[in-house]
Order: sequence, then structure tokens, then C-alpha cells
Amino acid sequence: MRTVTIFVKEATAENPIQSLEGVLAEVKEIERALVDVENGEVKITFDEEQITEQQIIQRIQLKGFHVI
Repeated sequence: MRTVTIFVKEATAENPIQSLEGVLAEVKEIERALVDVENGEVKITFDEEQITEQQIIQRIQLKGFHVI
């Protein structure tokens, strides 16, 4: 397992956070995702043998979120 931290511009309000959590929950290779509403920080723990950080970021961006 690997943990990465990314920042998502929209992850500072309740509705976008719920939507983002839903997107991440759909990815079976992600074990855990924690969102910090203060600054949009998202810590993601995932199986790096099954999916890459870049693939996770691409899925987030395809749903209309902005990774900064």
C-alpha cells in the first residue's frame, strides 16, 4: 500500500467533498481516502500494484475536479 497527498480545489465545501468521496469509493484499488476541509488536502491510500497515482488523479479530473 502507498499513501499520497493531493490537493483538490473544490474539496473545501460539503457537497463537492461528498461527490469526491463517492468518486474515490468507486475505485476498488483505493483502501482509504481522507479529506481535510480546511485546505482541500486529500490523503489517499491505495494498492500501487493495481493503480498509479496518475490514474487516480485522472479519474478525479474526469469527474470535473481540479487537482492543484
